[in-house]
Amino acid sequence: MKAAVLYDVGDIRVEERPVPAPRTGEMLVRTRACGICSGDVMGWYVRRKAPFVFGHEPAGIVAAIGDGEAPRDDDGVAFAPGDAVFVHHHAPCFACEACARAEFVQCERWRSSAIDPGGMAEYFRVPRENVRDTLRLPPGMTFEDASLVEPLACVVKSLRRSGLTGRDHVLVIGVGIMGQLHVLAAGALGARVSASDFNAARRALAERNGAATFDPHDVEEGADVVICGPGTPDAVAAALRAVRPGGTVVMFTPFDPAMPLVVDAERFYFKDLRLIASYSCGPDDTREALALIARGIVSADRAGVERFALRDVAAAHLALAQARIVKPVVVFDLQP
Repeated sequence: MKAAVLYDVGDIRVEERPVPAPRTGEMLVRTRACGICSGDVMGWYVRRKAPFVFGHEPAGIVAAIGDGEAPRDDDGVAFAPGDAVFVHHHAPCFACEACARAEFVQCERWRSSAIDPGGMAEYFRVPRENVRDTLRLPPGMTFEDASLVEPLACVVKSLRRSGLTGRDHVLVIGVGIMGQLHVLAAGALGARVSASDFNAARRALAERNGAATFDPHDVEEGADVVICGPGTPDAVAAALRAVRPGGTVVMFTPFDPAMPLVVDAERFYFKDLRLIASYSCGPDDTREALALIARGIVSADRAGVERFALRDVAAAHLALAQARIVKPVVVFDLQP
């Protein structure tokens, strides 16, 4: 099979790899669509793992089941070849103290589990531990739409951690793909949504998705919740200035470890501000994300998805790294 191997930002190679064989309790999935994540263009982050078959936003069709009893979903229903599915690249154990607190990303099994070899391949193996966070797609849902389940689930978690309600005003700083998903999901909650970005085309897309938009220099204080998309000290500082007294800032993207986080300590303390992180997502979030897509709240077209063939994956990755597109999704050939 063909698989896209990430060696570095700007260095992705489509290589031949063996098709993995599913073992007992496992599945083999034929990939139909897989998104390129904004995290896949953060050099410091991907270099720690490179080279690797990247892609953790896959949707596809069950191609084969391992020998023995068929794996079952969280409702106890057996999977079978032909099922259309979304598969999360990580899955928790559901038994440890972190899982009991619903802090799934802190589960040791969540951190160690992974699909094999990755989502940006013509086929991938779903290990036994990942089957429980595998979701069947509703009839009629496109694979491009389903490839948004994982990134949208990260947004679902972010908004939940923020405490956002339908009465609140939320400001989204940065409206690349994750910002656009925040705009759509926050709007679905009934919140009043604003967004800022230096890129006029992205602001225009956010406006079509229901947000009032601003150049970042024009944002004023007053939002109940600020979602800080860019992982930079300047962006976090801007978010802390824009939030109202007693409000919440969500740090959605990690910093380069060499980059310090500095805040205005006087304002932070005397304005009773909250700064919280939101890392990845868990099974509860993926289910809610799938429901939002099934309801038509979020779709590939509304989110600004552009489609690419696997042979063009390097060009798609570069276009995202250079902020020339909002979201690339690789759509795999339907032919064997």
